[in-house]
Amino acid sequence: MSYQPPDWSGSRPGMSTTFALMVSILVSAGTTTGSPLQLEPQTFLEKYGYLHHDTHVHNADEIHSAISDFQRISRLPVTGRLDSATLRQMSEPRCGVSDEGSQKNWAQRVKATFTRQRRKARSATQDRKWYKRHLTYQIINWPRHLPLSSVRLVVHAAFQLWSNVSNLVFREASEGPADIRLAFYEGDHNDGTGNAFDGPGGTLAHAFLPRRGEAHFDRAERWTLNGYKGHNLFMVAAHEIGHTLGLEHSPVRHALMSPYYRKLGRSLVPSWDDIVAVQQLYGKPSSSHPVRLLGQVLHATLQDLEFTELHNQHRGKGQPLYCQGVFDAITIDQNETVFVFRGNMYWTVSTDGSVGGPRPLLQRWSHLPTAIEAATFSPLDFKWYFFKGKRMWRYAGDVLDPGFPKKNTDLGLPHHPDCAFYYAPLGHMVIFKGSRYFVLNLRTMIQEHYYPRRLTDWTGVPWGTNGALARPDGRLFFFREKRFWRFDPVKVRVTQEGQWAEDLSWTGCTGPQRNNIL
Repeated sequence: MSYQPPDWSGSRPGMSTTFALMVSILVSAGTTTGSPLQLEPQTFLEKYGYLHHDTHVHNADEIHSAISDFQRISRLPVTGRLDSATLRQMSEPRCGVSDEGSQKNWAQRVKATFTRQRRKARSATQDRKWYKRHLTYQIINWPRHLPLSSVRLVVHAAFQLWSNVSNLVFREASEGPADIRLAFYEGDHNDGTGNAFDGPGGTLAHAFLPRRGEAHFDRAERWTLNGYKGHNLFMVAAHEIGHTLGLEHSPVRHALMSPYYRKLGRSLVPSWDDIVAVQQLYGKPSSSHPVRLLGQVLHATLQDLEFTELHNQHRGKGQPLYCQGVFDAITIDQNETVFVFRGNMYWTVSTDGSVGGPRPLLQRWSHLPTAIEAATFSPLDFKWYFFKGKRMWRYAGDVLDPGFPKKNTDLGLPHHPDCAFYYAPLGHMVIFKGSRYFVLNLRTMIQEHYYPRRLTDWTGVPWGTNGALARPDGRLFFFREKRFWRFDPVKVRVTQEGQWAEDLSWTGCTGPQRNNIL
């Protein structure tokens, strides 16, 4: 990735040529989160309303002020400089709606709340609200790998989140005109300058304030129901729906209307800042008691929804569900049986291509959490290794080893790894995360010296692989979404790539199918 830094010259300290060079190196190398910066910093600040578009020549004071504003709304230390934390925040997945005016409107909202000047706050927002209480919505299209029934339920729940805390009522319109329309697009979709989608990562979606009533989602993203690998459709839909109701971005870290994507956690949804914002526009719910839900409750509900999807939506279609879209992890055991993991389920594929499952993870590996992020079987010690979040689980067969799960940091490993696999040429486990890879000695359970290293050692392997598998003949395969890359350990580079569901018979998608639905 080449990057030509903008002209940071000027009298302000810290904007020296040396600093500009440091910025160039940081952006080119990516961030510690493993996500490349989609836009140059100056372009980013222009796109999201921190610098004006009318000129691409900005002096040092304008740059300093723009970076300070960005840091302020992102809840970062306000330095006015492009430090590593600021660049890291810029690389995070986010909404494509501009942040311009968000800080000012939030300050006015807080002042109105504490001084009880609700009437003044409402009058300032009359030009960005609906003038009716009952609104209709329509789903124009949906992600390829999710069935419409699941998308409808998720979208319905996202609208319900807002009606629970306001005086609004929503109804899905199956046909005819609707007030709010939701659709999925890729790239440039004739939506105005700067609104083209940028593929996986970066901008996830954008929406328009009333009364255009449209929310657009990047079809190239991996949309999920459980919210671990990929991006949770419920959370992003609820955020974009907020925009269609007239809400702007919030600087409150855990707010649903924060510009940056966040997963379902322990926080209540929506936050009190979200509730105050929507009630200043539309009033309180008829019960006068807003309903807030714990993120963990919502997550459990979405898991149940995915479980139902696995068992009902693809019954009798002849292919396991993962062949229709994506999976979370993949590995192979000592009997050459391939294991494919998605959500709270797993499948097995025998050497003749016969598929078994889906089966619940907990049916075989008790105490294992759902929606794991990486998994591998090691022929060195005949153990199973699973990763999720900040921890690693190790099993002998189906029995959890004593002392596990362990914290990744205690092993020198990163949180939320992309994939893991046993690599025979090294005799160790390799873990990928973003632009780096780690090597774990399975005998000592300590990371090997001189690691982590840059992923560029693996010539041709892309960032963000969601699975890796070493075949018995030494061939190594990496997966990302629907594509695969075959890596040759002798040539130390990728020698083949393609569509795994179509080109690799041992994935169970092209061979004989005996898909045993529970």
